[in-house]
Amino acid sequence: MLKYGITLSPKVRGLLRGAPDNSGMARTNQLLHPARESAPLRPAATVLLLRDSPAGSTAGGIEVLMTRRSLTASFAPGAYVFPGGGIDAADAVAHPHAARRATQSDLRLTQAIAAIRESFEELGILLARRADGQAATDEDIATLDRSAPFVAQCAANGLVLAADEVFMLAHWITDRDLPRRFDVPFLVARMPEGQTPVADESEQFEPVWVRPADALARHKAGDFFIIFPTIRTLERLQTLTTVDAVLQACAAVNGEEAPLWTSCPRAGYYAGQEARYMESDMPYGELALTCPDGQIVHTLDWQTERPVPLLHNVQRLTAANPGAMTGPGTNSYLVGDPHTGYIAIDPGPDDAAHLQRLWQAATDAHGQPGDIRYIVCTHSHPDHSPGAKPLQALCVAHGRASPPVLGLPSAPTARPASAFTPDSLLQNNELLVLTGIAHEGDLTLNLSHQHRHTLQAIHTPGHAANHLCLVLQEDGLLFSGDHVLNGSTTVIDPPDGNMFDYLNSLDVLSTACDTHHIDFILPAHGWVLGDLGGGAKHAIAKLKAHRLKREAKIHRVMHANPDGSLDDWVAQAYDDTPARLWPVAKRSLLAHVERIRALG
Repeated sequence: MLKYGITLSPKVRGLLRGAPDNSGMARTNQLLHPARESAPLRPAATVLLLRDSPAGSTAGGIEVLMTRRSLTASFAPGAYVFPGGGIDAADAVAHPHAARRATQSDLRLTQAIAAIRESFEELGILLARRADGQAATDEDIATLDRSAPFVAQCAANGLVLAADEVFMLAHWITDRDLPRRFDVPFLVARMPEGQTPVADESEQFEPVWVRPADALARHKAGDFFIIFPTIRTLERLQTLTTVDAVLQACAAVNGEEAPLWTSCPRAGYYAGQEARYMESDMPYGELALTCPDGQIVHTLDWQTERPVPLLHNVQRLTAANPGAMTGPGTNSYLVGDPHTGYIAIDPGPDDAAHLQRLWQAATDAHGQPGDIRYIVCTHSHPDHSPGAKPLQALCVAHGRASPPVLGLPSAPTARPASAFTPDSLLQNNELLVLTGIAHEGDLTLNLSHQHRHTLQAIHTPGHAANHLCLVLQEDGLLFSGDHVLNGSTTVIDPPDGNMFDYLNSLDVLSTACDTHHIDFILPAHGWVLGDLGGGAKHAIAKLKAHRLKREAKIHRVMHANPDGSLDDWVAQAYDDTPARLWPVAKRSLLAHVERIRALG
């Protein structure tokens, strides 16, 4: 364990080594923005009434019924929406008057009843059956008063609510930043034949049948206003061509009546505008880390001129080296604070302007720059390590102590441009500790939780033979170098890259997520990964599954064309990748081929 400025006694070493291991989420005193409580959630239900495009339609596909909300509505005024509203107490006690599937829980049944009631009150659509099993008709609808208690009227007229024909599509939870929030299942049902929607002209207006793609196009053109959850739901619906396909997709999830997706979106600023994102979107994890309570303050634009604070003790500065292999550029990180000094992770290429900015951002308690205690390179590739020695020299030139360059030396298998020799080796599981102490005897300062930052090195060969990742133990963060990226899969380039090692290292990182309660991954390229639900371990599992799925596809291609070349195989195994990237993909293909052959 390396500790800046002093030699630690065994007692203090033991205390510091054990203290952070079960820390969990980022410390609240490291969060950039004050905590706040979101508005309470209100239970609601929405139903998408679907029909196949009428015969003779040139476009084909499915159509969904939408209506325009009142311009005076308290939530999403003027937006085109699917019918729905709040769940009433009466919905929960109406179960005896509704048909249900064997897998439909009480909660799902209540939600379906609420959606049926709302579609009747708002649009006069009745999802119900007569006693003889026939679907309700306009004649049945004419006997009901849309302003009177709904279920009691249906029961009096011998109608059973067709809740068994209503399926769970998605689960949306209103964004944390909004003053009115709802917990809403998005349900789907086939539009009853022979019925015509008639808006109540109070809450809803202008019912319209629209294809999902057309609704999205009209919204983009500015004449069909829809809100974020509606947009994302229509985007997913447009890939399904029939109502049967939609209902089958919903029924196929599992016997738990689970949604196809669940989302509580987050918002930040991008390109000068407010932008919202789902959990599957690349910026989501960064917003969850920087603004866990949903504050809309974080800017997602890539910065090369100034560091981006992610926590009080973590800054990111992106090098001005964007490209096909580096994405927006190489992320350099500073871990620490003015009381402890800083550890610089991946100083990047030998770019004087970038290194000057990195040095400038490492200010001490007196506001003086350059207080860098260690420089760590996750691996030796030319977009990560060449800046290490120049940054070290910059610190010395301005009167600072020389920060040691740490990492693992490049292996003999590395390419000439990736030659790297650190000042000291980082052993597997070795700790780098920054604290605000001046003397070992002052144990109160030694163990200051706010001003202690512990990085644990984890050897993760695969992308490169000398690759390592770093865990910030107190805050549950993983600095993943190139082993885990946001928005792409890293290249495994034999012989320095090895697919066996890469997949094994993913398992090592997954275990580290459990040990250190890691929720977020800070990659060398791309935004922060992870969220408060799936977390870092979920991202690692998805990455491994993607790699193994690709390997299975490569194996099938090899089996079908055993005498083919790498060029033949890459065109088929990476047919979902632009051809201009095949030369790069061929390097990872080779790594998979070597593993497939080794496995027999």
